Amino acid sequence: MAQARTIGELRQSEYRVLSVKDELRKNLVARIRSGDELFPGIIGYEETVLPQIENAILSGQDVILLGERGQAKTRLIRALVGLLDPEVPTIEGCEINDSPYQPTCSPCAARVAAEGDATPIAWLPRERRYGEKLATPDITVADLIGEVDPIKVAEGRYLSDEFTIHYGLIPRTNRGIFCINELPDLSERIQVGMFNIMEERDVQIKGYKIQLPLDLFLIASANPEDYTNRGRIITPLKDRFGAQIRTHYPKTLEHEIEIMDAERAEITDVGVTLTVPQYMKEAVAEFTSLARKSADINQRSGVSVRVSIGNYETISSNAVRRALRLGEKQAVPRVSDMAYFPTSAAGKVEMESVEEGREPRIIEELTRRAVLNTFNAYFSVNEFDGVIRRFDEGLSVETGDMIASRKMAGWLKDLPDLKAAASRLNVGTSHAAQAAVVEFVLDGLHLSRKINKDRHEGGYRYRG
Repeated sequence: MAQARTIGELRQSEYRVLSVKDELRKNLVARIRSGDELFPGIIGYEETVLPQIENAILSGQDVILLGERGQAKTRLIRALVGLLDPEVPTIEGCEINDSPYQPTCSPCAARVAAEGDATPIAWLPRERRYGEKLATPDITVADLIGEVDPIKVAEGRYLSDEFTIHYGLIPRTNRGIFCINELPDLSERIQVGMFNIMEERDVQIKGYKIQLPLDLFLIASANPEDYTNRGRIITPLKDRFGAQIRTHYPKTLEHEIEIMDAERAEITDVGVTLTVPQYMKEAVAEFTSLARKSADINQRSGVSVRVSIGNYETISSNAVRRALRLGEKQAVPRVSDMAYFPTSAAGKVEMESVEEGREPRIIEELTRRAVLNTFNAYFSVNEFDGVIRRFDEGLSVETGDMIASRKMAGWLKDLPDLKAAASRLNVGTSHAAQAAVVEFVLDGLHLSRKINKDRHEGGYRYRG
């Protein structure tokens, strides 16, 4: 059926205009009943955060998401746009997306009064019904709510005339979802203005009181640290939000790995096939898990999932770089690639101590513990008595991030215990994958204090 082009045609089609919160509720109910995924791409919140979001939408409550950085707050907020209708009708040319049946602004009200059912309408897609603003101390009332436009005044209108207003972000998101990121960073006087437009449905611009009964679903994000370090949410505004929902970091390694796999940057068109074994993914996720418990890292600022993603990308890129330099077709990350974690993790965590040179040592210690924990999850050192005995008899093995895979994989033939480990890890038969297993097992034995490890130019040497 052709879309209506005027208010009269819209009435004849018996189209029903819903408020934003009613629209979100309608579409949420439909998805729940159909069993469709509510928020694609949101991982680890199925039993915790998402049920609270659903309750808030069903109740018609505005929401504050409270959590540390890197907990997918903004992604979750943007996913709510998918619960809006594909398109909704608005009065054509309206700056604040007025409903054809109940225009809010004076220009549209006057236009409908003059043209009646012949008033033309436009159809607004869901993507244009979302507004977002990062709160910064320099935000003004004009940015969010509006200001008198001097050009319109110069055209001969009076300052008290509502036609002179240049609307801000919030009115321009009328009949949509508006998000304020890092709400406590917003100055208190601006928060008061937001409360007034949300609760009292009016706003004062240049001393003139303007009625703006906006139709909005308002959602904000905040970091708990902000309440004491940078600012606060004023009590009247905080009270206006119906739901305060606490987000969290992934509670399991499986969720962390799933996010890493989904968010990492792909390395393509380089002539090398990259494969990341499960145990290496677990070591990367374990590093982040340990960092979130470390006394050396400021836990108030949090350890973002971006740490895992960055480290994952680092070991992947170094594996590809090795393959390119050595002329290999297969790239598989090794434990020695984790030596580059300081480049991808240091800028994403805040240390408790600012002692010179301490940061790389903390990251290195967390890396060793992550490798040891992952090794212990797969093996017992008793399984490698034969390997340990060979080292006690004088064996030494050189490894490193630039040692050829074929050379390292050759140890599987000489050390049957390593071959059995490769079989258990199910890494396949490529030299790159087998070389990674050799280094993983030897490093696990070193961290278990069964063999020694020396660093030298170009790599490492494991010995008895």
